[in-house]
Amino acid sequence: MIKDLLQIYQPRKLNFGSGCLQNLPNDLQSFQLKRVLIVTLPAVLPQLQELITGLEKGGIEVTVDVSIRKEPTCNDFEKLLDTARRIQPECVLGIGGGSVMDVAKLVAAQVKNTRSLADIMGINKLKEREILLICSPTTSGTGSEVSPNAILLDESDNQKKGIISPFLVPDMVYADPLLTVSLPAAMTAATGIDALTHCIEAYANRFAHPLIDVYALEGIRLISANLVKCYQNGNDPEARAAVSLGSLFGGICLGPVNTAAVHALAYPLGSHFHIAHGLSNALLLPHVLEFNLPAAPERYAAIATAMGCSSNSGPEFLAKEGIQQIIKMMKDCNMPLKLSELDIPVESIAGMAEDAMKVTRLLKNNVRELQYSDAVKIYQSAY
Repeated sequence: MIKDLLQIYQPRKLNFGSGCLQNLPNDLQSFQLKRVLIVTLPAVLPQLQELITGLEKGGIEVTVDVSIRKEPTCNDFEKLLDTARRIQPECVLGIGGGSVMDVAKLVAAQVKNTRSLADIMGINKLKEREILLICSPTTSGTGSEVSPNAILLDESDNQKKGIISPFLVPDMVYADPLLTVSLPAAMTAATGIDALTHCIEAYANRFAHPLIDVYALEGIRLISANLVKCYQNGNDPEARAAVSLGSLFGGICLGPVNTAAVHALAYPLGSHFHIAHGLSNALLLPHVLEFNLPAAPERYAAIATAMGCSSNSGPEFLAKEGIQQIIKMMKDCNMPLKLSELDIPVESIAGMAEDAMKVTRLLKNNVRELQYSDAVKIYQSAY
C-alpha cells in the first residue's frame, strides 16, 4: 500500500558531472551578489582557486572559512555563525564532506534568524532561510547536499542531534566527482558505506515508498558495484562518478524516508569515542541487518539482488548473501570489522545502548522494533 503523503524537497538546480563546479561563477551572475562565504576544508582549498578567482573577477567579495575539521559540535557552529554575522554574506557555499555542508546549511539559515539553535532542534522547527545556499560534496557519503538534515553534537549532554527542515535543502547543488578524486582510500571506503547505508535503510523502512525505492535501489547498485574500484584506484573517473551519483541518490532518500537503527546505534560511537560517522555505520550495518532480516526478508532480498547477488533458495537465503557481500566489500576495502579493533571497551556497550535508544526519530523507522536489550545484543555481536 502506498502511503498517502510523500514530501520531497529538492534543490532548484542540481548540477552533476566532472568539472561542473567551475560553472558556478557564471551561474551566480544573475544574483548580483556582493559577499559570499565559502565553508570548506584546508585540503580542498587548492581545488577551489579557480572558482574563487572566478567569483572575485565577477566583483564578489569571498571569505573562506576552514574551521570545521571534524564532526561539528553546537559550539563549532555558533563560532562560525558569529563570523558569518560579522561578514553578512548574501550566499553561503558549503564545499566539503557532510560536516562542512551541514554547518554551512545551518549558517545560511541562521545568519539572519533571531531564533536560537535550541529553538530549531528537531523536525520542522526551522521555518525560514533568507539567503542563498549552495552545496558541493567532496565525499561520496552523507548526501547532505540534497537532504533537509543537519547533525550536530550537543556538548551539554554528549548527544548527536538533528535539525530537519526543508529550508536546509540547498538552492543549488554542484556534485562534481572530480572533487572526490583526492579523497584518501580509507575515507573513500567509510563514506561510501555510509551512502550505501542510507539507501539500504531507506528501502527497508517502515515508511518505504515506491518513489523513493527507485532512488534507493539504484544507489545500492551504483555504490556496491563501484566502491571497491574507487578504493583500489581513486583516479578511476567512472567509478568515482558512479559512487558520487549513488551517494546523491542516498541523500534524496533522507528527507522523505530517512534512516533507521543502523544510524541510531552508530551515533554513540561518534559521540562517545569520536569514531567517524561512516565507519560507525559500517561496523554496525551487517549486525543490524541480521537483526532486521526476519521482519522484511523480501526487502532485504531485493537489496541483495541490487548488489549483484542471486539465489534460488528463497528470500531469506538471498538476503543473507547480501549481508555477506557487504562484509566482503568491507574486507576488500581493508576496513575494521569489529568494535574491539578500535579499542572500544566492552564495558561501554550498556551506555551506548542507552544513548542509542534516545534516537527515537530514527528508531521509529526501523522495520523491526528494537528494545534496549536488542541494542545491547547488536553491539555485542559487533564487538
